[in-house]
Amino acid sequence: MLTVLRNSWALLLGMMLLMIGNGVQGTLLGIRGAIEGFSTTQMSFVMSAYFLGFLFGSQMTPNMIRRVGHVRVFAALGSMISAVLVAYAAAPDWMAWSLMRVVIGFSFSGVYITAESWLNNASTNETRGQALSMYMIMQMLGIISAQGLLNVGDPSGYLLFVIPSVLVSIAFTPILLTASQAPAFELTKPLSFIRLYQISPLGCVGIFLLGGIFSAQFGMASVWGSAVGLSVRDLSIFVASIYVGGLVLQYPIGWLSDRMDRRKLVLALSVLGAGSTVVPVVMEPSFVMLVAVGALMGGVSNPLYSLLVAYTNDFLEGSDMAAASAGLIFINGVGAIGGPILTGWIMAEIGPAGFFLFIAVLFAMMALYAAWRMSRRPAPPTDHPGAFMPLAPTAGLVAVEAAIEVQAEAQDATAGAAGAEATEEVPTGRGAVD
Repeated sequence: MLTVLRNSWALLLGMMLLMIGNGVQGTLLGIRGAIEGFSTTQMSFVMSAYFLGFLFGSQMTPNMIRRVGHVRVFAALGSMISAVLVAYAAAPDWMAWSLMRVVIGFSFSGVYITAESWLNNASTNETRGQALSMYMIMQMLGIISAQGLLNVGDPSGYLLFVIPSVLVSIAFTPILLTASQAPAFELTKPLSFIRLYQISPLGCVGIFLLGGIFSAQFGMASVWGSAVGLSVRDLSIFVASIYVGGLVLQYPIGWLSDRMDRRKLVLALSVLGAGSTVVPVVMEPSFVMLVAVGALMGGVSNPLYSLLVAYTNDFLEGSDMAAASAGLIFINGVGAIGGPILTGWIMAEIGPAGFFLFIAVLFAMMALYAAWRMSRRPAPPTDHPGAFMPLAPTAGLVAVEAAIEVQAEAQDATAGAAGAEATEEVPTGRGAVD
C-alpha cells in the first residue's frame, strides 16, 4: 500500500479534489434550486441530465483520446468542469442548469477515464488491486468531505460555487505535472446485450435497477432534503451518511461475497435496502434515524455494484470479462438517467416521501428478481475464481476494466493452482495413467 501511495499520490490526491468538486455541486444544486423556486419535477430533469452526459462521455471519450491524446482531453474537460461550476450561479434557470449538467457529466466521465488510464498504467500486476482500492477510497472520501464544505458559505450566494471550481482547477496541477507518459488507449468491444443477458440475467437486471437507485441517491437526496426543510447542516450530514455507509460496508460485504452464493447475498442486501428505505415512508423518523437509513441505503447500494459485477464474472472466461464490464456500465448508465426523473414524478404526486418509496421499490424488485433467478438455475461454485473488487458506481470505464483484469488474473491463478494440485494427486508408479 505504501508503494502505491508513493507512486500514485498525485493522481489519488487529484481525484479526491475532483470528487469534492463533484460532491459539492451535486448537493448544492438541490439546495439552491429550492431557493430559486424550481419545482421538484424541474430539478429531477436537472439531476438526470448529469447521468445522460456521463453516459455520452463514457462512449465518446475513448475516440477523443485516440484523436488528440490524453493530456489535451484531460485539460479541455477539466476547464469545462471549472467553468460550469461557476456558471451555475450566474444562470439560475433550470433549463440552463440541465444543459450545464449534461456538459459537466460528460466532462467528469472523460476526466475519470483519462485519470484512470494513468493510474492503471502506473500500477503493476502486483499493485493494481491495491491502487484500485485506494482510488475508490479517495473517491468516497472526496464526496464525504464535499458535504462539509456546504457549511462554509451561503447557498444563495456565489462562494459555494467558486470553491469547488477552484478545487477542480487545483486538482489538475499534481496530476498533469507528475503523470507519466500517457498510455496507449484500447477500447474494449462490448458483448452484445442479448449475449450479456443470456450469460447473467441477474447481473443485467440488477445493474440496471441499481443505476436508478444510485442516481436517485446522488441526484435527488438534496432535493428531498430541501423539500422537507432540512437545514444545510442536517442535509450535508444525511448525504454524507450515504457514502460513509458505502465506504464502511464495502469490505465486509466483499468478504462475504467470496465465501457464499452471491445470489443469496444480493437477495439479502436488497431486502435490507428495501426494509430500511421504507421506514421514512410509513413513519415520521427522527433525524438520527434518517442518518441511519442513509447509512444503510448507501451501505447496501455501493457494495451491490461490485457484487453484481463479480457475480456476472463468475460465468465468464477471463478474456470476456472486460467486454462484459463495458456492457454493464452502459446498462447501469441507462438506468441512472431515469432514476431522478421517476423520483421527481413520484415526489410530485405523493410528496417528499416519494424519494424513499422509489428507492424501496427498486430494491424490492431486485430482491424478487434475485429470488426468482435462484429457482431457474443452480448456484455457481462458492469458491469463486474471481475475487470481489471494491467498485463505486462513480468509477469510470477504465477503473472497472482494470478491476476486471485483477479478477481475471485471480481466476487464472486459481485455475492454475487447482491444476497443479490435481497433477500432484495423480499416483505415480504401477497403474498410473500417463
